[in-house]
Amino acid sequence: MKALNIRHFGQLSDVRLEDVPLPAPASHEVIVRIKAASVNPLDLKILAGQKQAAFPVNFPYTMGTDFAGVVETTGDGVTGFKHGDRVAGRLSPSAGGAFAEYAAVPADLLSHIPAGVSDEQASALPTAAATARQALFNVGKLLPGQHVLIHAGAGGVGSFAIQLAKQAGAYVIATASEHKLDLIRELGADVAIDYHNSELLEHLGGMHLVLDTRGGETLARSWATVRPGGSIVSIVDNTIKPRDEIQAVFTAIKHDASVLSDLLKDVEATRLRVLADSTHILDDAHGALEHLAAGHSRGKVIICIGS
Repeated sequence: MKALNIRHFGQLSDVRLEDVPLPAPASHEVIVRIKAASVNPLDLKILAGQKQAAFPVNFPYTMGTDFAGVVETTGDGVTGFKHGDRVAGRLSPSAGGAFAEYAAVPADLLSHIPAGVSDEQASALPTAAATARQALFNVGKLLPGQHVLIHAGAGGVGSFAIQLAKQAGAYVIATASEHKLDLIRELGADVAIDYHNSELLEHLGGMHLVLDTRGGETLARSWATVRPGGSIVSIVDNTIKPRDEIQAVFTAIKHDASVLSDLLKDVEATRLRVLADSTHILDDAHGALEHLAAGHSRGKVIICIGS
């Protein structure tokens, strides 16, 4: 089978599509024939060796965490899944394996895909949508009527966060580049701000919650927007600490198959829209990574695998 591998940390030129043996299921594992996989910023950080402390990997390493596909075979002890079932899930970043034609997946990481959800839609959810939900509600404790500032609202996490926050009854302010402002309004933002316009952010205040998806200068400018007693939740800066009367915390996604199942149902019911930026075949997976690295994507970058 084909798999997108790295044999050492490096850059995009070090990624190779290689022929590797088909996996065999261990106990409580399922072999999934991958139909679609989505690309996340984490994939680029793992490639660069920036996440080795948090997610140690062994080489050769097959890239990718988020996938959708079809159950091919099951190992001993697997219940609830059978040959032909459509499934989605998130592999451990240390294990990787989604950018391949087949993957061995622990059964407890899998969720059934409803009939009304495509493989491409399902593959977009495990990291981005679950991160948005976790950051806003489990960590940020967002409540109806509260004001939330969501950075990079047209990105993978941001596009889901706008929709989830709006559906929860929050007043949503979101940032994006100028040519994406209409898009984030369409997703549900009450106020859309060009992140290049620092004056607008400097005069913004009263936020109950800021969802930081960018770090750096964007995070630095966000502190002044938060009301006393409010919070910043960052998904990129693991050194963030509370300041004065503002709570601040870093959060990283913890995969929960039941949460993914809920999100899949939301997509089927059209309560949640998957914003797909572009699709690539496995032979052009390198191009998918390049596209994400360029930083101009709108929503999710998807790799379609197999027929």
